[in-house]
Amino acid sequence: MKSERIVALSAPRKEGRDKVTGRARYIDDITLPEMLYGATVRSRIPRGKIKKITFGPGINWDKFVVVTAKDIPGKNYIALIENDQLCLADGIVNHPEEPVLLLAHPDRHALPKAVEAVSIEYDSLPPVFTIEESERQSEIIWGADNIFKTYLIQKGDVDGIWEKADYIVEGEYSTGAQEQLYIETNGAIAAFDAERGLTVWGSLQCPYYVHKALMALCNLPETKVRVVQTETGGAFGGKEEYPSMLAAHASLLAMKSRRPVKIVYDRAEDMVATTKRHPSRTRHRTAVRKDGKILGGEIELVIDGGAYVTLSPVVLSRAAIHAGGPYEWPAIRVRAKAVATNAPPHGAFRGFGAPQSLFAMERHMDRIARAVNLSPVEIRRINFLKPGQTTITEQTINEPVDLGKMLDRALEHSSYEAKKQWFARENESGAVRKGMGVAAFLHGAGFTGSGERYLASVVGVEGTAEGRVRVLVSSTEFGQGTNTVLCQIAAETLGLPYDDVEIAQPDTTEVPNSGPTVASRTAMVVGSLVASAARGLEQTLTASGKLGKTYSAEEFRRACREHVAAHGRFRSLARYEPPANIYWDDQNYRGEAYAAFAWAIYVAEVTVDLATYSVSVADFVALQEVGRVLNPVLARGQIIGGVAQGIGFALYEKVEWRDGCMQNGQMTNYIMPTSADVPPIRVFFEELGNTHGAYGAKGIGELPMDGPAPAIVNAIEDALGIPLDSVPLLPENIFDAIASASNRESDARSPTGVR
Repeated sequence: MKSERIVALSAPRKEGRDKVTGRARYIDDITLPEMLYGATVRSRIPRGKIKKITFGPGINWDKFVVVTAKDIPGKNYIALIENDQLCLADGIVNHPEEPVLLLAHPDRHALPKAVEAVSIEYDSLPPVFTIEESERQSEIIWGADNIFKTYLIQKGDVDGIWEKADYIVEGEYSTGAQEQLYIETNGAIAAFDAERGLTVWGSLQCPYYVHKALMALCNLPETKVRVVQTETGGAFGGKEEYPSMLAAHASLLAMKSRRPVKIVYDRAEDMVATTKRHPSRTRHRTAVRKDGKILGGEIELVIDGGAYVTLSPVVLSRAAIHAGGPYEWPAIRVRAKAVATNAPPHGAFRGFGAPQSLFAMERHMDRIARAVNLSPVEIRRINFLKPGQTTITEQTINEPVDLGKMLDRALEHSSYEAKKQWFARENESGAVRKGMGVAAFLHGAGFTGSGERYLASVVGVEGTAEGRVRVLVSSTEFGQGTNTVLCQIAAETLGLPYDDVEIAQPDTTEVPNSGPTVASRTAMVVGSLVASAARGLEQTLTASGKLGKTYSAEEFRRACREHVAAHGRFRSLARYEPPANIYWDDQNYRGEAYAAFAWAIYVAEVTVDLATYSVSVADFVALQEVGRVLNPVLARGQIIGGVAQGIGFALYEKVEWRDGCMQNGQMTNYIMPTSADVPPIRVFFEELGNTHGAYGAKGIGELPMDGPAPAIVNAIEDALGIPLDSVPLLPENIFDAIASASNRESDARSPTGVR
């Protein structure tokens, strides 16, 4: 009988052995016969018209393959949402690092000198670099205005709340860009054959994104484009849309040269040219009763999209929907917009807009607490969403989540009250200050609104001639555990040993389109489809009489072998069907934004050194409700990794810009937290289950990115008594804030108000 149980156990990683033994082959480990190496010649100005391109002396240009926009056989854009980003600039550039032309040569070491020898003359045009400049100026980038996308979310009578308020609390909060900083840089290899078509291998997240882009660019039918994901050394969203650009460049060179072409960025090019987290500015105006109850409010959210639309509309969408946090808003108005600037386009990054808007919400909750003279804990407890209440999009909370109990548990694990009392005494003297900060938040799992219905994802499960089971998905593994968890789900569904299940390499000629590996959708949405497809395999064997209703692993293997021998390929497919009770109104941005939310309470303890103005995180408690934990080791690793990235977002990772170009594009001067900077991260789970996810799972990968920054900055304010409303928060920012607070106190004590 079916007796194997593997879900909720820490099964070993499917790809683990190959990685630790060195058998795993990353893109730069692959060499094809007669392969050329490619490079990109980029703009060095933020905006202008191309006047002339000159190929300098001292280079044997006959040995190089040169590709310009005129060589593109299809449409000169990278197909995504608006199709506005050109593959190669054609007459005008809109950001520094914009690709202008491509070079290829048999010797990769000959390329840097050749790139430098290409001279491009421009007529410069006026650029914009900040959200504020973009808002002030029109007809700069897009001709009519600089707005890529807007959303409006409205609930209740916002205009009627202000006269009922005892307090009106206002605040402005900002977040900076952040580099994904995956271990393996972007890379792709393309090979073209007139008969067989185009094949691309790459380090990427979304094979079918690349497939779609190459069809349009290269003017090829679906059957003539093949995309294969190679072993991928990290992504964090940074390999969602950008690999389409890199694959396009390698493909154009391969088509012109009729030889395979490899392009692998070095760290400097990868950092300055690829996408980053969108910088943001959020303004809150909130009506509050004297007992701390929120009556309603207005939120204005702006993100900097860079020079082209790319994924800004969907990043903005998630940011807007999460802007109200895990709180009940009787009335709210959220105005959100993405604006254009002359920086390289910003794109996907773990959290996908939610870290920006939730940072603002959680900082604002502490501001409200000060205004009404309540603790940060109590202001949250009073306003937490409860079952039966609705989110800002009027989605009813139907699951039995109890955020108050979760808060109590997190406070207990962190010794919050005892430490607060101790720190209050210790902070009266000495060279350090200590503080505690809380953040409460939620994260929607899966694509927003009607996104999953639009994707209509398909997965397959195959019975092989050897009697094994093979999972067929385009969902990719890049360190987060996709391969392992999906195999666990298939094994559990069929009652087979975990070792009897394998997963196919993502290859668009082999696996169906299960959608992109983004949006915390893999375990919940794709995992549920894997379970459904596995049941289809089982039902076929049962209906044929080859398998009984109960069976052993060996009986399943034998039945599978017999079926393949008699009928050939044996596959079961499952297509996503939207739940009947999920309805989203795209026009009014109202309804069930997500099939499920994950919930979390984070507590940070910090120490501020008043001699160096540096901050260290001394302890961190992360409590989250994620439906069901399918693999405890992987789940815990996801949380720890996300918190570590959140610490970087809060305290270390500042992108230095000059004229739209990243100035600190090396790991020597882009500072990220090391193991010495990461505190003990104590991870705790609650599991309510989820009817929409495989074995009750919800999304988990993006959730831990949302809470660390506000928890840490709330703790710093607790330590210093000074409001700090932007991240990253560097020592110089803390120095300036303390100096400004001291000046304000001196002014207040002065009889004339002047120092």
